Amino acid sequence: MKNFFLSLLIIGNLLKAQTISVSKIEPPNWWSGMKLNKIQLMIYGENLDGISASFKESSLKVDKVYKTDNPSYLLIDISIRKNASPKNYNLVLKKDKQSVTINFPILKRETKEKRFQGFSPKDVIYLVMADRFSNGDTTNDSIPGYSDYLSKTPNQARAGGDIQGLINHIDYLHDLGITAIWPTPLVENNTFRSYHGYAATDFYKIDPRLGSNELYKKFVSEAHKRDIKVILDHVANHFSDDHIWMKNPPTKNWTNGTKENHLNANHNKMIFTDLYADSSTIKHVERGWFVSTMPDLNQENPFVANYIIQNTIWWMEYANLDGIREDTHPYNNQKFMSKWAKTVLNEFPTTNIVGEVWTGDPAFLAGYQKDTFLPRTINTNIPSLTDFGLRDVFVRYLQGRDNLFHFFELLSKDYLYKDPNNLVTFADNHDVARVMFYAKGNLMKAKNVYSILLTTRGIPQLFYGSEIGLVGTDDHGELRVPFPGGFPGDKRNAFEPLGRSDNENEIFNHIKKLISTRKKLPALTDGKLIHFPPVNNFYVYFRVLHNQKVMVIINDNEESKDLDLSNYKNVLAGSKKLTNVDSGINYNISPSHRLNIEGGTSHIFIVE
Repeated sequence: MKNFFLSLLIIGNLLKAQTISVSKIEPPNWWSGMKLNKIQLMIYGENLDGISASFKESSLKVDKVYKTDNPSYLLIDISIRKNASPKNYNLVLKKDKQSVTINFPILKRETKEKRFQGFSPKDVIYLVMADRFSNGDTTNDSIPGYSDYLSKTPNQARAGGDIQGLINHIDYLHDLGITAIWPTPLVENNTFRSYHGYAATDFYKIDPRLGSNELYKKFVSEAHKRDIKVILDHVANHFSDDHIWMKNPPTKNWTNGTKENHLNANHNKMIFTDLYADSSTIKHVERGWFVSTMPDLNQENPFVANYIIQNTIWWMEYANLDGIREDTHPYNNQKFMSKWAKTVLNEFPTTNIVGEVWTGDPAFLAGYQKDTFLPRTINTNIPSLTDFGLRDVFVRYLQGRDNLFHFFELLSKDYLYKDPNNLVTFADNHDVARVMFYAKGNLMKAKNVYSILLTTRGIPQLFYGSEIGLVGTDDHGELRVPFPGGFPGDKRNAFEPLGRSDNENEIFNHIKKLISTRKKLPALTDGKLIHFPPVNNFYVYFRVLHNQKVMVIINDNEESKDLDLSNYKNVLAGSKKLTNVDSGINYNISPSHRLNIEGGTSHIFIVE
């Protein structure tokens, strides 16, 4: 009898061990009427081998169930009929005599006008790191089960900023003139240095220390009410080694190598336009890991590829986003990224994608833009790029190593780009030191930088806090300094004029006025750029659109000097008057006229 009960216990445990269970499904839903109506479900659980699957309803169809090496995952291809009604559908999984029913919602697409708007030279982008901007909800500063082993490292700890903090200060950004917000990644980063967001542990979930999926959607809605767009910071290349995939990978080749055996990142980004590059060098760039704690996704694995594409489209549709900034673009598999961009832009043809390509040489950078003139076997399908070339000149100018001629020289290479106006221009960002750090207190140089940034070609991007002259250092943690006034206990509130120093208000007002002028004068956003080689430390260029002609003058001399207008007679021909946009003062001119310009200043004139 004892052996009989023991046998029953063993049989019961075996049956329990083979019981199928489901813990999560990704994507968690889809929408009716999407162009991408054939998707791949990833189901997490236990004992998911030997499964058959079907929908109870005919509007959704299981096309294929994949057999994988890991029974903790099930991968299923499904088709969604174009006329499928928005409702909850029942996916039935069967194994032997067991069955489990999973609820899979098909939602109705929203019809709001303000979504998928893209971004263009008409915009001014504000790059913000939510954790370092403003703490709008102190109750989520610490969440059980969420940790960061660098939390006690100086400048690497979380500051407590969150999505509610972004919402609380949207009006501040609107008042400044911002038209697009780019927050660094907000998805769950339950890992090291978790504040920056670039090491995901869940690709479908907002980090609870920042808020929730619903709050993120509300933030986008609040931004749209103020005619401010929101850009998704997307990471296809890597994730965190604390993700469940590293403890229990869906397939053996989910990542490029293992934590113990992998290539380290090779930063030779020029290889994709290098006529003589060896395939092994290319693979080293595409398959290398940045650090051992950030595994490199194997995008040659079709399951990985499907997952990344669907995740991008899901967030765009779910949150009504307007554009995408793609992190570390050259380190991804280039064939895959071409397909990724093409698929995303096919689904959302009115949006824009900017690829982060960290190289300042236009000869290399231009090859990453969609439909490049340069010889390249793969069309990236990426419309926009980060203009590190202009940023590098800004830095050297602030340091005194470059003069105004180098701006002229750089822009004269724009013939290399398919569309130089679609470059995202910037002087600083979350990875490089701030303008005022390089300026060493030289307000004149800093203001000239912003004058060029906001009047030359391209889509200008500002880094949070730089509009008030935050300094920081070149250390990543310190350059991402918390915004004064965004956190409990702050001694001042720099969101308000009274909380800023005179210098901070001077920079803020200078930038705000430039943005306002940019909006009032379409030539500054969409006009043809005509520039002249700098003479006597004057850099002069024009933006011309239809009947509107704008003249920009940068005086890099410390003292006042006369500008000889005869140098620009071809563009000024027939013009009788210049009106200073800031002062409103009119100047009657002739081709031989000389204009006195105060030292270290920049000016915008309407040419009439």
